[in-house]
Amino acid sequence: MVFKRFSSIKEDGFTLLEVMVALSILMVGLLGLATMQVSSIKGNFFASRVTEGSALASDRLEKLFALPYTHADLAAGTHADSSPPAGRSINWIVTENSPLNNTKKVVMTVSWTERGVQKNLSMERIISRML
Repeated sequence: MVFKRFSSIKEDGFTLLEVMVALSILMVGLLGLATMQVSSIKGNFFASRVTEGSALASDRLEKLFALPYTHADLAAGTHADSSPPAGRSINWIVTENSPLNNTKKVVMTVSWTERGVQKNLSMERIISRML
């Protein structure tokens, strides 16, 4: 038995118009992907700077927490770190008898400038007098 192929549809391939439409759709998708990638990189950079600031503030608070209750760095008032990392400033405010008697509230602030905008990160810790 011999089978013959009967087809009335021409199968010559894609037309130029179909190729152009497919390429246009592909380009729109790739542009969206590129935009998303740029946003992701910017977000990751900002997150890393905030993480650095957070680690720095936490480290300085731990050092203050290890000091004796009567140490000069824990005296009431505003203090500044004498040797902060490049591009950063570290300040802390000590308030005595806050929120309770025989306690000190320490608010640590790390500041830096990013693209001309001042950024700040603050942490707070309560230190109590051990009787």
